[in-house]
Amino acid sequence: MKKIAIIGGGLSGLTLAYVLLSKNKDLELSVIESDSRPGGKVWTDKADGFLCEKGPNGFLDSKPKTLELCSSLGIDPVRSNENSKKRFIVMNNRLNALPESPPAFLKSDIISWPGKLRMLYELIAAKGPDDETVSDFIIRRLGKEALETLIDPMASGIYAGDPYTMSIKSCFPRIKELEQEYGSLIRAMIKIQKKKKQERKNAGDAKVSVAPGGTLTSFVNGAQVLTDSLAEHIGNNLKLGLSVQGMTKKDTSYVLHTSEGDIESDIVVLASPAYASSEILKDLDNEISDLLAAIPYPHVSVVCFGYGKEKVAHSLNGFGFLIPHKERKNILGTLWDSSVFPNRASEGNVLLRSMTGGAKHPEVADMDDDKVINMVFDELKPIMGLKTDPDMARIYRWDRAIPQYLLGHSFKMDLMYKKLRNQAGIYLTGNAYRGIGINDCVANSYELADEILKSI
Repeated sequence: MKKIAIIGGGLSGLTLAYVLLSKNKDLELSVIESDSRPGGKVWTDKADGFLCEKGPNGFLDSKPKTLELCSSLGIDPVRSNENSKKRFIVMNNRLNALPESPPAFLKSDIISWPGKLRMLYELIAAKGPDDETVSDFIIRRLGKEALETLIDPMASGIYAGDPYTMSIKSCFPRIKELEQEYGSLIRAMIKIQKKKKQERKNAGDAKVSVAPGGTLTSFVNGAQVLTDSLAEHIGNNLKLGLSVQGMTKKDTSYVLHTSEGDIESDIVVLASPAYASSEILKDLDNEISDLLAAIPYPHVSVVCFGYGKEKVAHSLNGFGFLIPHKERKNILGTLWDSSVFPNRASEGNVLLRSMTGGAKHPEVADMDDDKVINMVFDELKPIMGLKTDPDMARIYRWDRAIPQYLLGHSFKMDLMYKKLRNQAGIYLTGNAYRGIGINDCVANSYELADEILKSI
């Protein structure tokens, strides 16, 4: 039986190991994680009666593989309530609800009338090249105002990124596909909504929600329930506190040079962040190593505030808000976690979780904790109507947070996977390549598990 080593005990590595062992319990497999805990950036912290997510706070239930994984593990996900469909944009220090239907959009002042008229040009706009920046795509199809008011904050909220450098094909592939398939995003939306309206005709619900497709889903005790359960099922196959510093080839197998000596393996899966995988592969294949090293990861700080309800003037009836860059704020957005999921705050309290930093605000990485917390409070105070300092404040720093899919990302990934074929038995997985979310990591791990099992 061939030996399999999975480097990286985050969501991707844990899911891959679990699926492989589920399909063949006799595999000689180990997951090697340098940290003292599994889970990577899926990390839930219980602080003074509040449940804070350091990383992702859930996944959409529109993709079946993650739900299939939860069922297999015997853990029960919990869907967010209706508040998750109500989302806001900050304009002039005020919260503006994103309209939930085309008529509501026309009546709203989120976009000016000249901006709305410019968006109608989208119906006849020409198709673009195979790949372009998010900004070029949106300006070409919908206009600059739509970019700055709607798409820029979305890019920051999902990727902590800059739409002027991000790849539309890699970051928002479905949007690019709709352009190619229908020739127009508006025409695509009308046809898709007609189909959905027919499907739910009996329910009598023809609303167009501004929330992404599917319902945001997590667990009563936080997102870490998923990775903790995976680690429990993997058991002794998981090796914590063991770092891999490099690898070399030996005949048809590979030797991993670790902090506790050499480990030989026939199959090696790098499920570590791209920058870590780059270092490990440096001596084995410097071309692949260079491609991995070129994927940037900006700094992000997550700041959690806990308050008694009476100390926050806003009703918090919603998912939260995002802030366009043109507003000149340091906060990327704030989620009202206690309004969306149960158990995030005790009775009579609320939890606010803000993100700051990212590709557009790298200077936040150099600020000390007190300055970041004070900055977030000063920016939230007029928006949320905060009456006092928070009862609880926590800051969670990620020096290298979310991988950025820059223009040309898909081309570089195709080149990297082509070069990988020359290194039989080496695989790459994780959120740096084909999707950053929980659903992407899980689905890609299932796919890779089938590929590996087929190869042996």
